Amino acid sequence: MQNRINDLRTEAGLTQQELAEACAVSRQTINAIENDKYDPTLKLAFALADSLHTTVDELFRQ
Repeated sequence: MQNRINDLRTEAGLTQQELAEACAVSRQTINAIENDKYDPTLKLAFALADSLHTTVDELFRQ
């Protein structure tokens, strides 16, 4: 499964730290998700989508 978090985060002008703070996780967690080393929980996936003004379906594609 691919994710578009890095692309959407960059388009939104957010750093990994800023996105992490918005989702109440560490910057390392955002980095791991962007690099396909960690699959977020459903709760975190919805928080990421909300912070990036998109849907979970748009964030994660097969």
